[in-house]
Amino acid sequence: MKNIFKISTLFLFLLLLSSCSEDLVDKVQTATLKGIVIKKGTNQPIKNAKVFTTPSTQTVFTKEDGSFVIDNLPLGDYSVRAELTGYLTNFQGVSFKNNNQVVSVVFEMSDDDSLNSSPSVPVLLSPVDNAVDQPLAINLTWDCNDPDSLDVLKYKVVVKNDFDTTVIEVKDVVDKHYFLENLKFGVTYYWQVSVSDGINPEVNSPVFRFKTSTAPNNRYHYVKKSNGSYYIVSSNETNGNFQYTPFDKNSWRPRLNQNSRLVAFLRTVGGNAQIFTANPDGSNPFQVTAVPVAGFDNAEIDFSWSKNGKEFLYANFTKLYRINKDGSGLQLVYTTSDGSFISECDWSYDGSKIALKTNDANGYNVKIYIIDLLGNTVKTILENVPGAAGGLNFSVDGNLLLYTYDISGHQEDNYRQLNSHLFIYNVLTDDNFDLSVISDKPDGTNDLDPRFSPNDAEVIFVNTSNDGISVKNIVKINLQGNNRIDLFPDAEMPDWE
Repeated sequence: MKNIFKISTLFLFLLLLSSCSEDLVDKVQTATLKGIVIKKGTNQPIKNAKVFTTPSTQTVFTKEDGSFVIDNLPLGDYSVRAELTGYLTNFQGVSFKNNNQVVSVVFEMSDDDSLNSSPSVPVLLSPVDNAVDQPLAINLTWDCNDPDSLDVLKYKVVVKNDFDTTVIEVKDVVDKHYFLENLKFGVTYYWQVSVSDGINPEVNSPVFRFKTSTAPNNRYHYVKKSNGSYYIVSSNETNGNFQYTPFDKNSWRPRLNQNSRLVAFLRTVGGNAQIFTANPDGSNPFQVTAVPVAGFDNAEIDFSWSKNGKEFLYANFTKLYRINKDGSGLQLVYTTSDGSFISECDWSYDGSKIALKTNDANGYNVKIYIIDLLGNTVKTILENVPGAAGGLNFSVDGNLLLYTYDISGHQEDNYRQLNSHLFIYNVLTDDNFDLSVISDKPDGTNDLDPRFSPNDAEVIFVNTSNDGISVKNIVKINLQGNNRIDLFPDAEMPDWE
C-alpha cells in the first residue's frame, strides 16, 4: 500500500511538470529582422556582408541582392551590425515589442577610405622636358595609374611662362591629355599635372618645360572673320600660318613694314578704329593713334606706312593726318575742299606723292587722285563716275597705281558691287590697264583689295561672288593677266610685303 502511494505521487509530479513545460514553451515570443545592405551614394547591393546582433543571436551573410533575414529573435532591444572589408562598419538599433513582429532595416555602407591608396605620380610624356621649337598649339600628354580601380581620377593642368604673369589652370580633366593652344613664339612654358581620386591628397608631377619656335618671317597677312569680328592671320605662301591677333580684338587691314619689322593694323577701341603696331609674332601691340581713323565705312578705310617705317598717313573723314609710329608728332597734311570723306590713302615709296580715294557718306561720288606733300593735285585718275572704287597701291617706283572700280556703276544702300575690276594706272602715260579683263575674271564676281607683290611682278587680291554673302578668296596673278592662282581660302584684305 505504501508503494502504491509513492508511485501515484511520482506520476502526479511528472504530470504537473509536463504541464508547466508546455506553458513555458507557449509563453516564449519571437520576432523577425529583415534588411538589405547597399553602397552609400550608388544604392548598389552589397553581397557577403556579415550581419549579426548584440546581444548575440545568430550571424547571417547578405545574398546577391544584398538582403538578409534573421528569424526567431527573442523580443527585446538589439544593436545590429553590418560589416565587410573595404567598407565602414554600420550599426543600427532595433526594438522588438510584439510576438511575430517583423522589422525591416536598410544599411548604407560607405567606403573605408583608410584602405584607399593614392594615385601614382603623373608621368609627363609629351612634350619631353626641355623640348624646343614647339608649335603654338600642342597636345600635353601624361600617364597615371590608380591601385583602386573604381576611383575616378581627375587631373589639374597648370601652365606658366617666362614672358608674362599669365597662369593657365585647367581643372577636372578626365583624359590623360590636354590641348594647349594660342601660345606665343619664342616663349618658354612650364607645365605640371596634379591628380586627385577625391579621397587622398593631390599628387603632383614634376615640372616640365618646353620652348615654342621663333616667329617665322611671314610676308603674307590677311583677315578672317569669327562671330562677326575680324582677326588677322600671318602666313607664308604654302599656307603655313598662325593666328596673329586674338578673336576678341576686332582687328583688320594688316600692313607689314620690312624696315621697321612691325605689322600695323586697325583695331576697334571704344567703338573707334585706331592704328596699332605689333611684332611679327603678334606680341607687344601698341596703339599709335588717339584721333581715330574714320570715314565712310570701317571695312573700307585704309592707311599707309612711310617706306622707312617711321610714319603713318591716315584719314579722319575730311582730314588727312601724318603721325610718327610712336604716336607723337600728329600733323594735318590735307583737307578735302568739297567736304568729301577720305576713305583710302597710299604713300609712294619715295615719299613724294600720295594717292587718295574720296567719296560721299554713302561711299559713292568717288574720286581717285594723286597729290604732292603740299596738297596740290598732281593727277586725277577717276571722278564723276557712278559706282564703287578703291584698293589704292603704288608700285615700288611710284609710276603705277593699282585700284579697283565697279564698271557696272551699280549703287545701292548696302554698297553692293556687281562687276569690280582691277586697274593699273600709269602715272607717266596716263594709260589705264584693265587687269581683270585679260585675266578672265569669272562672270558674276568682283576683284577687290589689290596689292602689288614685293617685286611688282604680280598682284594679290580678293575674288568673290557679287552676291555679297559668299566666301571671299585671296588670289594672285601676274601683270600679264596669266595664271589666276588661289592662295588663301575664306580670307580677305591681303597684304604681301
